[in-house]
Amino acid sequence: MIRFSGNAILDIVYRNNQRAFNTLSQTKYGVSHNLAPCYIGTLFNNTRSEGTRNASSESRKRPRVPPHGNKYHKPGEVRKYSPFHYPGQSKAEWVVARADDILNWGRRCSLWPLTFGLACCALEMMHYAAPRYDMDRFGMVFRGTPRQTDVIIVAGTVTNKMAPAFRKTYDMMPEPKWVVSMGSCANGGGYYHYTYSTVRGCDRIVPVDIYVPGCPPTAEALLYAMLQLQKKVKRMKVIQMWYRH
Repeated sequence: MIRFSGNAILDIVYRNNQRAFNTLSQTKYGVSHNLAPCYIGTLFNNTRSEGTRNASSESRKRPRVPPHGNKYHKPGEVRKYSPFHYPGQSKAEWVVARADDILNWGRRCSLWPLTFGLACCALEMMHYAAPRYDMDRFGMVFRGTPRQTDVIIVAGTVTNKMAPAFRKTYDMMPEPKWVVSMGSCANGGGYYHYTYSTVRGCDRIVPVDIYVPGCPPTAEALLYAMLQLQKKVKRMKVIQMWYRH
């Protein structure tokens, strides 16, 4: 679904009426009787929102939340491993930040997913575990019990009959735990969205961290999702939040 802001719509109207706008800018009040009345309000709005458009376009060039504090890295620049480098850090804050780095490094490099294949997406999950993509190189090993897993990959359709077992399996996993919703059926029901027996998204049962679109998504898509999950784990602030509170 495409979402348009007010400035984007004004940009489109402004480009379509560029010649008329130049003609009106030469007059005293910016109004010409040769134009239809429906264009007058639009062109006035364009003149008023020109500064707003420029400001909004400048703001869109930068991310809202910089990944490394207030510093913006240039392409090709060597970055520090830790995302927790802030100006004016005290010694205690530096120590707890390095402790978070070590803890997150251990969790990020040993994400053990649960074998939880529900439908055809499980074949792509098996493909991701096969030698071509070799998820073992990221420290990811499938486990058969939720007691020893960190992440559950919901690969397939979640039915109403499966929902209680799914929630119970999730509750048996130790903290911290993450959920990856794989495929259209797990994301929102997919082809079976309007059937009586399908849950319209596994996020109605458990909280979801990463969504993988596709029907079915490829093994590369699941690989990218797990890399995104590793980035999320890398930015956890468990010890820092304990220190602050």
